[in-house]
Amino acid sequence: MKDTYDLIIVGGGISGASLLYTVASFTDVESVALIEKESEIAAINSHHTNNSQTLHFGDIETNYTLEKAEEVKEGAEMLAGYLEDVDPERELHSKRSKMVLAVGDDEVEELEARYEDEGFGDLYPKLDEIGRDEIADLEPKVVEGRDPDEEMLALQTPDGYTVDYGATAQSFVDAVAEETGVDVHLGTAVEDVRETVDGFLVTTADGDKFESDAAVVAAGCHSLQFAQKMGYGEELSLLPVAGSFFVANEGLLNGKVYTLQMKKLPFAAVHGDAEVHDGDLTRFGPTAKVVPTLERGDYDTIRDFFDVFALNVDSFASYTSILADRVLFPYVVRNLVYDLPAVGERAFLPHVQKVVPTVESGDIERAEGFGGIRPQIVDTSERSLDMGEAKITGDGIVFNVTPSPGASTCLKNAMRDTHQVLEFLDGEYEFDEEAFRDATIGNFPRAGSPTTKQPIAADDD
Repeated sequence: MKDTYDLIIVGGGISGASLLYTVASFTDVESVALIEKESEIAAINSHHTNNSQTLHFGDIETNYTLEKAEEVKEGAEMLAGYLEDVDPERELHSKRSKMVLAVGDDEVEELEARYEDEGFGDLYPKLDEIGRDEIADLEPKVVEGRDPDEEMLALQTPDGYTVDYGATAQSFVDAVAEETGVDVHLGTAVEDVRETVDGFLVTTADGDKFESDAAVVAAGCHSLQFAQKMGYGEELSLLPVAGSFFVANEGLLNGKVYTLQMKKLPFAAVHGDAEVHDGDLTRFGPTAKVVPTLERGDYDTIRDFFDVFALNVDSFASYTSILADRVLFPYVVRNLVYDLPAVGERAFLPHVQKVVPTVESGDIERAEGFGGIRPQIVDTSERSLDMGEAKITGDGIVFNVTPSPGASTCLKNAMRDTHQVLEFLDGEYEFDEEAFRDATIGNFPRAGSPTTKQPIAADDD
């Protein structure tokens, strides 16, 4: 006997959970199941210890183009609005100031141009240019100890959402888990997804079988593994990057402080912020180390990595070309050094001092238990690294490999996937996008109206 559904979602991280919430709450799809291999929701990359905890709006992410920022902004406002509505006690998130910091004439000139000439000041009404004195009022430790004659500028906003993405994913599931036609299967690993005459057959390692008309695989790095088994994305591979953090056990920062990012290496710029559940714990990072695993610390996933690596000429040539880059290669080597006991802390210290100059050796330590895997897509046909969103759409099935910036735009990705799923289901069901937007972005506090709920039309930002 097989359980049969209209839609099966494989993966219970923030991506899969947000899609379950969207489909179950705002469509008339009759049956949907979420299958997660861990015994709890969001136990891997969406867990709050395994990511940056930042809700990325595109306002202080200086590697974003204006077009990318416009796209990300709407998605971030959807999640922020959801959190404002369901989490008034700030159990899932905290809201603090955030800023991107420029130090020295060149950086100040670059940041001024971004704000005044490139349109970011117009796109983000709450974003302000502030100088040394205003920076010191908000973040005293950022100014303390610096050369008083050194130029400083920051772009600052109150929308510094720090999010426990794991708890948020659980809230999505909790919101719909008791609804008729919704099933959540935990602790059961999907072993195989197979296309059938009528849809899909999903088989777990326990021997359970589920059938569906449509499927979405939202299993992070493993999504590409499933896709390739079904003949999709065979030209793609993965470069898994493990992010880690250093911590100071004192409240050095009140909010988030980012430094200017390199467009070629968007994950390279260090930022500092207070941990979501402990304002006295300041995190600095992330570091980024290339590793041959699909899950941090799970060495059983080494063989999964080689499944998607594909031991062929194109894969080896692609990795060689990418890692030989004169910017990327030294960066990869430096990040290996950061893992070394004692030596790593001293090597990473100058990056921390760029944010908080008075931090000394011994004030920081490598954070045990913090950090996850962020997969970067390798196109072996082009021998190139693609740091953007990786979504593969097949016949009746979607594979979400590495949506970027991932958790921040989970609801916008869920909205898009919901439309796609309904197409797969031949238009038999409807999506109330207006109600979805009202429940999410409609609750986002706009400039000048911090407490007023504002319904947002489907074509409005």
